[in-house]
Amino acid sequence: MNPIHCLIVDDEPIAREIIQTYCGHFPHLNVVASCGNALEAKAALQKYAIDILFLDINMPVLNGISFLKTLKNQPQVIFTTAYKEYALDAFDLSAIDYLVKPFSLERFILAVDKAVERLQNKPVLVSESADLKPDDSIFIKTDGKIYKILYNELLYAEANGNYTKIVTSQSTILPGMTFSGFEELLPKPFFLRVHRSFIINKSKITHIEGNRVCIGKIEIPIGSNYRDGFLKALGL
Repeated sequence: MNPIHCLIVDDEPIAREIIQTYCGHFPHLNVVASCGNALEAKAALQKYAIDILFLDINMPVLNGISFLKTLKNQPQVIFTTAYKEYALDAFDLSAIDYLVKPFSLERFILAVDKAVERLQNKPVLVSESADLKPDDSIFIKTDGKIYKILYNELLYAEANGNYTKIVTSQSTILPGMTFSGFEELLPKPFFLRVHRSFIINKSKITHIEGNRVCIGKIEIPIGSNYRDGFLKALGL
């Protein structure tokens, strides 16, 4: 396995040492830097190509959530924190996992395995100038079956607890995967986040009315935090 470059960001030296020790058990995990705050981390991200970012939330100057929002091209992020209440925000920012301190080596391994799997299966992003081909698709596993989902048939996806409701013109499936995880599989220019719980296929929009975007007879809410970005993506 190729080396996986890791960055540790935590204002507590002991916490950084624990993660570094955990990483040391695995030859393929290469800790390239260990930082005490977000500004040091930003400099490290500019200097190194990072695959996995271990990120604390409560830090001075800039907390982990705010820091992550400043990154255009984020690595696989594993939050490490003593606070459970930020979990929803973390997953909304496409974090791969959320470890609550103190966490065991076993729990650490589960998080890293998820990040490694995502890195190995990272989709090739479609450029904004490209067009989707009729046979462009993804494969989703659920209920002991593997479904081929054509992008051109995918209408929208909806967060549904620990599942993601995927609605196509042919069927609806409910795989056991996070909403943010599914979002990462989709080519960004063509699929837009319009709400905390909804992603839509831009090509399927029939009209927009008020705070609703319509796909045929289906009405989907536009979240206030997503409205400006959504309209900008449409050139409005």
